[in-house]
Amino acid sequence: MEVRIGIKDSPRELTLETDQAAADVRKLVEEAISGDAPLVALTDAKGNQFLIATRSIAYVELGGETTRKVGFIS
Repeated sequence: MEVRIGIKDSPRELTLETDQAAADVRKLVEEAISGDAPLVALTDAKGNQFLIATRSIAYVELGGETTRKVGFIS
């Protein structure tokens, strides 16, 4: 699933692919923001870990859980 995070005062957004379910990512972000945690930690599909300051999060976009299609479309 693709996750996009908008950062305040930055024209770019953070994009990562994760194996976690959308509900799990949403729960992590909601708990970090509502619990006044300074950071939220997300891990991508390759094992890289991202630490994002919760105060700098402008938005979080959770992509659909679709599988990649292989082959040609006719």
